[in-house]
Amino acid sequence: MNRDQHEQHEPPDQSDQNDPQRPAQPGKTLRATIAANAEIDDFAARLTAANCPSRAVLSHLTSRWGTLIMVVLLADGSRRFSQLRRAVGGVSEKMLAQTLDGLVGDGFVRRLDHQVIPPHVEYSLTALGREAAERLAALVDWIEQSYPRIEAARRQAEPAGGKQTAAA
Repeated sequence: MNRDQHEQHEPPDQSDQNDPQRPAQPGKTLRATIAANAEIDDFAARLTAANCPSRAVLSHLTSRWGTLIMVVLLADGSRRFSQLRRAVGGVSEKMLAQTLDGLVGDGFVRRLDHQVIPPHVEYSLTALGREAAERLAALVDWIEQSYPRIEAARRQAEPAGGKQTAAA
């Protein structure tokens, strides 16, 4: 599935194939799915809906720490907690633990506790996590490559007096 596609959270009911209130089919682009679902008020599994259950997954993957952890694990394979903390500069122990819990809970990261003293716990990507991390790595690469243009756009967007205002 490419990055423009959005997976369905529930399989479609085959009895209502021609129902205009039915969610979009899997395999459609995210934009097409959003457009198709814009008219459906009770569809709870659309990303733009406030109560969409996939928003928590999106939050775990696209948070600053979630993205960095996923990319580090993609590049380095299995890592212990302390190794991840050193690899992801600036993350606190508490934030690292919370972020890992979310990623483990979503099935992107595998937590392997070796049950020894002192504790030895390793984190690695699952197959699902590898798929997600590859997509995140492409975004991170694009940001790093485009950063000079992004910085120039930021400078251009900031007027001398601070916030930019619309002309009346």
